[in-house]
Amino acid sequence: MTQQLSPSDQIVTAIQEMNDRSREIFRHIVEAYVETGAPIGSRSISRRLGMDLSPATIRNVMADLEDLGLLQAPHTSAGRLPTDVGMRLFVHGLLERGNLTKDERQHIESQCVATGRSMPEVLEEATGMLSGLSRCAGLVVAPKLNEPLKHIEFVSLGPGRALVVLVFASGAVENRIIDVPAGLPAASLVEATNYLTARLVGRSLGEAQVSIHKEMEEHRSQLDALASRVVEQGLATWSKDERGGVLIVRGQAQLLEDVTALDELERIRHLFSALETKQALVRLLDLTDTAEGVQIYIGTENDLFGLSGCSMVIAPYGNSQQQIVGAIGVIGPTRIDYARIIPMVDYTAKVIGRLIG
Repeated sequence: MTQQLSPSDQIVTAIQEMNDRSREIFRHIVEAYVETGAPIGSRSISRRLGMDLSPATIRNVMADLEDLGLLQAPHTSAGRLPTDVGMRLFVHGLLERGNLTKDERQHIESQCVATGRSMPEVLEEATGMLSGLSRCAGLVVAPKLNEPLKHIEFVSLGPGRALVVLVFASGAVENRIIDVPAGLPAASLVEATNYLTARLVGRSLGEAQVSIHKEMEEHRSQLDALASRVVEQGLATWSKDERGGVLIVRGQAQLLEDVTALDELERIRHLFSALETKQALVRLLDLTDTAEGVQIYIGTENDLFGLSGCSMVIAPYGNSQQQIVGAIGVIGPTRIDYARIIPMVDYTAKVIGRLIG
C-alpha cells in the first residue's frame, strides 16, 4: 500500500521536483488567483510572464504541476486554480512577505490605544481594524478576566431566570444569565448580592471561589436556602468554563463580498456556524497555546474551519510574564493577500502584547 504523504511532506516533495521555470509559472498562477479568484489559462500566463514561452509549453508545465497536486481544473476546458496544498507551498515556500509602512504601523498603534478604554474594548477595536485593513473577518481570543471585581449584582429577568452583572476594576463588564428557583423572592437576590459583594469585591473570581465554596460546604454562611441556591448557580456558571476566554469576531460580512455561487455561500455558512460554538474558542486556544509567531492555516489544513474552505492567519499575544493569554488574526478565503496580511497580524499581536504587559 502506498503511504499517503502529509501536507508538509507533499510540499517538500513538490519543491524538490520543481525547476525555476515551473516555480515562476506557478507563482504567477497563484498571484493571478489572489487577484481575481478565477481560473487562469496558459495564454494569460504567457502574457503575464513576458518570457519567450509558448502557451503549449506553459500547458505542459501546468499539467506537471497538476500531477504534483498543486493545481486543479474546476472544469474540463477551464484554466487552473491552486489547490490547498499548492497554496501552502506558495505561502510556506515561495511567498515574499511584505513589510508594513511607517503609516500602517502608526495606524495599528493608534487603533490599539488603551487610554480611557478597557482591554476588551481595545481588543474589539483592534479586531475591527484588522477586518477593515484585510477585508476579511477579524477575530480575537480575549483572555478570561481574572482581575479584581468592583461590583456584582443579581437582577431578576422573570420566573426562573436572573442576570448576573459583574463590573471589574478596569471598568470591563460581563453579563451572565443563570437559572434560579421558580418563585424566587426579590429579597433572596438582594441577599445573594450582599453575600457575594462582601466576599468578592477587591478580589478576582478565581481567588474567591475556593473560599466561598468551602464556607458554604461547612454551612457557615447565613444565607437562606433560596439565596444559597442562587450563589451556587452563579459559582457553577463561572466554574464550568474550564478554558476561559472570549471569542470576538468582527467583519463577517467581508466574507460575503466575493461569493458568487451557492456552494460558496454554504461554505461561509459553515464557517459562521463554527464561529458561534464553544468548540471554536477551545480549538483556537489549543492552536495558540504553544504557538510562536504567526500561524497560517489554509483550507482543509485547519479542521475547525476546513468545511468553509477558508484560511486563517493568527498570532498569539502574551502578558508581562511571557505567558500566552490570547490570539488575534483574520479569517478569509484561501486567496487572501498573505504577503500583506501576515505582517499586519504579526504587528498587531505585538502591539496588544505590549499593552497587556
